[in-house]
Amino acid sequence: MSNVETNLIKPFPVAFSGHTLKYEIECICKIFLPMRKFTFLYDTTQLPAGAEEGAVLILEELGEQSRFWVQVQYRGQVMEQEQQFPACSPETEKQLCEYRFSAMLFRLLEEITDLHPAWGLLTGIRPVKKVQPLLRQGLSKAEVCEKLHEKYWIAPEKLSLVYDTAMVQQPLLEKTPKHGISLYVSIPFCPTRCSYCSFVSHSIAQAQNLIPAYLEKLCEELKIWGQLVREQELLVDTVYFGGGTPTSLTAAQLEQVLTAVQENFDLSHLREYCVEAGRPDTITSEKLETLRRFGVDRISVNPQTMQDHVLETIGRKHTTAQTVEAFRMARAAGFENINMDLIAGLPDDTPEGFHDTLEQILALDPDSITVHALTLKRAANLFAEGEQQVHNPVEQMVQESMRLLPEHGYAPYYMYRQKIRISEIHTLMLRNGAIRQFVIIMCMVDSMVRISMAKMRRDLPYISRKKRNMRVDFSSICLRHRKVKMRQKVRRARIIKLPLHSHMEHILWFPIRADLC
Repeated sequence: MSNVETNLIKPFPVAFSGHTLKYEIECICKIFLPMRKFTFLYDTTQLPAGAEEGAVLILEELGEQSRFWVQVQYRGQVMEQEQQFPACSPETEKQLCEYRFSAMLFRLLEEITDLHPAWGLLTGIRPVKKVQPLLRQGLSKAEVCEKLHEKYWIAPEKLSLVYDTAMVQQPLLEKTPKHGISLYVSIPFCPTRCSYCSFVSHSIAQAQNLIPAYLEKLCEELKIWGQLVREQELLVDTVYFGGGTPTSLTAAQLEQVLTAVQENFDLSHLREYCVEAGRPDTITSEKLETLRRFGVDRISVNPQTMQDHVLETIGRKHTTAQTVEAFRMARAAGFENINMDLIAGLPDDTPEGFHDTLEQILALDPDSITVHALTLKRAANLFAEGEQQVHNPVEQMVQESMRLLPEHGYAPYYMYRQKIRISEIHTLMLRNGAIRQFVIIMCMVDSMVRISMAKMRRDLPYISRKKRNMRVDFSSICLRHRKVKMRQKVRRARIIKLPLHSHMEHILWFPIRADLC
């Protein structure tokens, strides 16, 4: 029986008294109870009547002292912990209070569940963010690892990974222009919707009639942003087309968007121009020729698995044979930087099947390989099957990739963690070719301008000339499914300046060959 909680019926109640520090506490709970939903109660020291499980976190001011008290009721056990510290207020010292509660809650859940997360208290998706300030202090690897272990209880193997990744990023970041930005263009359409997908995307069959209007408004948006970038005297450093599946568009439609980018942005200083080709069944020689003609130098051909029965299970319509054909077609078209995405832990996959997938991908010799651990996002159809999925052998599959890929000349250079995952696994990328510069730069210097006409989150950071970062609320088109029609919601760009050097970071993995840096 797995130690991971599988009860999806009753939410796990969490009660707060003397504070409202919900975010980090919820993240800690999700480490140990990844498939549970949570309810939060405020200004109370008691769980709801009849509750058989839950957590209570109380902060009480006692003059010059603050009393932190945590109780966890779970699996028939009731455990509690109390500590007193010099007076601190959640209003003025939020991070400190969050850390103290998180540490106490973590230890209680760890003891009750007998789970020992390798990342310890670290809940963020970009662990390298904790390393960079220590590096700037001139600390050695041993000193960095010691400090992080003391504060976050991170396992030694993860500490080494984080440090080595941080060191890889330095040369690339030093070459990043002071006023450089990364341009992200979203094409939110796919041939079908995969069962694990939580992105804002729409199947071609469902949204075919919407695409022309979408592209028209998208090109208008590119023109507006091109003017803003010029006015701010910013430098476009990398361009990335994501989705969705950008190659769901026809060659003519791709050319329409590529032309808009070319006409509205100075691309003479580009270090990388990437298009997420994605689905092999959307890749044609005509589309590849169009991409090459506009200077695209990196694409992804993403099978996710090379097992045909698994492809059918997750809702993909292409075959393994089409993946091989698409990859060879891209090589013949002149692409020398091709990535391939895989997902460990897909429904109906097995460790043996995943090993076979790795062997087939290695035979193609792509320039980088991305191995994701299955993450059950709440917006994905697969989330409803969470109880069954928590038992799948994803960890064994990821460990196999960690063993096999380095043997073939690949080394890890990029990693991020998901908050709702079925195992304490990171997502990693391994490469034997050019570094994926867009991802590194975007995540490290908060310098991405995202242009999309789909209704999606507006929490992405942007860069300004004066402040290094700004956040923009851009125009949006909402896709209304019931009548399959569009309506435009226009908003004026609203710029919110953020603190200088407020970096976001992914963990990146370095190539074995130094000449590839």
